[in-house]
Amino acid sequence: FALIAKDHVGSDLFADNSMRRQQQNELDIRVIIGNPPYSAGQTSANDNNQNLAYPQLDARIEQTYVAKSKATLKISLYDSYIRAIRWASDRIADQGIIGFVTNASFLDGNAAAGMRQCLAAEFANIYIIHLRGNGRTSGELRKKEGHPIFGSGSRTPIAISILVKNPQNPQPGKIYFYDIGDYLTRQAKLSKLKTLHSIAGIADWQAIQPDQHGDWLQQRQDDFAKFIPLGNKKTKDAWVLFANYSRGVATSRDAWCYNASQAAVTANMQRMIAFYNSEVTRFNQAVGSTHKITEKEVGNFIDNDPTKISWDYAQKQGIITGKLGTYTNNTIISLYRPFTKNWLYFDKFFNNSVYQIPRLFPNANAENRVICVSGIGAKTGFSCLMADKVPDVQAMQNGQCFPRYIYDTIPTEVTANLFSPAQKTQLTRQDGITDAGLAHFQAEYPKAQISKDDIFYYTYAILHCPDYRTTYANNLSKELPRIPRVTEFHTFQQLVTIGRSLADLHINYETVPIYQQIQINNQAVDQERLLAIKNYHVTKMRYGKNKDKTTIIYNNHITITGIPLAAYEYVVNSKSAIDWIVERQAIRTDKASGIINDANNYAKETMHNPRYPLELLLRIITVSLETMQLVNQLPKIVK
Repeated sequence: FALIAKDHVGSDLFADNSMRRQQQNELDIRVIIGNPPYSAGQTSANDNNQNLAYPQLDARIEQTYVAKSKATLKISLYDSYIRAIRWASDRIADQGIIGFVTNASFLDGNAAAGMRQCLAAEFANIYIIHLRGNGRTSGELRKKEGHPIFGSGSRTPIAISILVKNPQNPQPGKIYFYDIGDYLTRQAKLSKLKTLHSIAGIADWQAIQPDQHGDWLQQRQDDFAKFIPLGNKKTKDAWVLFANYSRGVATSRDAWCYNASQAAVTANMQRMIAFYNSEVTRFNQAVGSTHKITEKEVGNFIDNDPTKISWDYAQKQGIITGKLGTYTNNTIISLYRPFTKNWLYFDKFFNNSVYQIPRLFPNANAENRVICVSGIGAKTGFSCLMADKVPDVQAMQNGQCFPRYIYDTIPTEVTANLFSPAQKTQLTRQDGITDAGLAHFQAEYPKAQISKDDIFYYTYAILHCPDYRTTYANNLSKELPRIPRVTEFHTFQQLVTIGRSLADLHINYETVPIYQQIQINNQAVDQERLLAIKNYHVTKMRYGKNKDKTTIIYNNHITITGIPLAAYEYVVNSKSAIDWIVERQAIRTDKASGIINDANNYAKETMHNPRYPLELLLRIITVSLETMQLVNQLPKIVK
C-alpha cells in the first residue's frame, strides 16, 4: 500500500528501494491477483498492534467508499482487504482485471453499501463466488454456512471476486453472483470449485440488480419506509416514535467491569485502577512532556500484561495527559445477557462508552423500562427484550435501547457556605414516546383513547410478531425497526394487551412460578423437594447424551429430565432462553486476565439463595413456554 504514497518515508535513505518503488509504479499493470489480509484493527488495546496508516490510500477510501456510505460506524471500510480493493482498482486505472480471495462481509455489510455502489460504477463486470463459512452466526443459520474454507480457525465468510474494468463497455455494473451452497464441508466446497474450474464453468450465475440502498443481497421491502421509525439521530426533528435512545453499555473490558460478585468487581477494578495510576506516574517520570507523544510510544512503554489491566483508547490518552483514575463506588446490577444479571462497575472513564444510558438509568432507584433491540448489522437475526436494568451492549447483539422514560438533571438553586457555593439539582422525567408518535396513532384511531403507555407495549408486541420479523428480516438487519399501524382498533388493543403481558413476563422472570412438569433425579418437583436438595453448586451445566435437550445435568447431584422441547422455541439474541441459562449460570474464567466469574456468588451474595441458578433455570422454562403461547396469539399484521 505504501507504493501509492507520494513521499515514501525513508526514500532519501534507501535509494535502491526508492528506485524499485518508482519502477513498479511506472509498470503498466492490468491484472492483480491475490489473497489480501483481513484486519479492521487490533482486537485489544493490550496488543499494541494497530493497523498501519496509509494517508493517501485512506484518503481515496474516504473520497469514495466512505463518502457514499450512510452508516454511522465506518471504521470497517479501512479493513486491509478493502484497502487492497481500493488500491488495486486505482492501480489498474481504466482497464484490467482484479482477482481477490477476501472476507465476504462487504457483500452485505451495512457500512459497505457505499463501497458496493463504487464497485458497480467502476467495474464493467463483477463476478462473486460466495464460499460462506460465517462463524459469527448461530443455530441453523450457522449450520447452513458450512465449514470455513480456510479451516476451523477461521470465522470469517470468504468470497472470490473477479472484477473487470473495460472502457469499451457502455453499461458498467453488471453483477453476477454464485452461492457455493448450504451445509457444505470444506472439502465439498473445494471439490465444487475444482469442478467449476472458471467463471465460464458456472452456468447458473444470478444477475444482481442493486436496490436504492446499494444492497446486492438480502434486499429490503420498500413498504417498510412508510412506517414510523423507532428513532433517528441523523436528522434533527425527525418523525420518530422515541425522543431518544441509546446503545447498551460497552466496557471493552467485560472481565474487569462485570462480575457475578459485587465484591469481586470492586476488588478487580480497584486493583486495575491502582495499576493504571502507577503507569501514569511511571510514564510521566520517565518521559515527561518534552515532546509530542504518540499513542504508539505509549503502547511501547506501558505494561500490557492482561492480568494487571485491560487498556483502551481513553486510558492510553490518560497516560499522555497524566490523568489519574479514581475508584467511584458505583457498582450496579446490569442485564449482561438475556435473563442474566451481573454487577457492573459503571464509570464513564473505565467503560469504553456509556452512551445515553445515564439519561435512561440515572441512578439505581430510577424507574424505567427499555425495549432492547438488535443493532444494525447484527448477524444473528432480529431479537428484542424488555429490561428494567442497565443493559450491556451485547444483551442484544450491538443492542439499541428505547426507553419508556427519559431523565434529565436540572439545577434548582444555589446555596452558598463559607467556603464554596453548592449547586442543587433534581431529576426530571419525560415520556420516551414523542408527541408526534402519539398523534400518528391517534390519527389512525380518532375516536379511541390511546396513551403513550399503550404505544410502548404495542411496539413490543409488534416486534414479536412472527410475520413482521419474517417479512422485514432484511430491513431489520440493516436499519432500526419501524412500526406499522394495524387497521382495526380492536387489533391495536389486542397487541397492547399481549405486549404488556410479554413485558411483565420478561421483566419479572426471577419471580414467575418454577416449571413443575419435569423431574429432578427421577422425582416430581415441588418447593419441598427443592428445599430438600443439599448441593446447588453449579460449575457447568450440560445437556443429556447425544445432545438430548429434554435432559439437563445441573451438577453431579442434580439431573433434570422431561424438559419440553417446545420451551426451546423461544429464541432471544440467537439462542434459546434456556441455552442462555445453561451457558451463563456457570463458573467462567477469562483467559486473558485469569479473572473468575462464578454465578454461585450472585446466588449467595445478591439473591441470598444458593438455589437461585437451579430455580432460575426452571423459571425460564416457564417464561419460554408462556412467551411462545403469547407470541402464537399475536395477530397477523402484514397485509
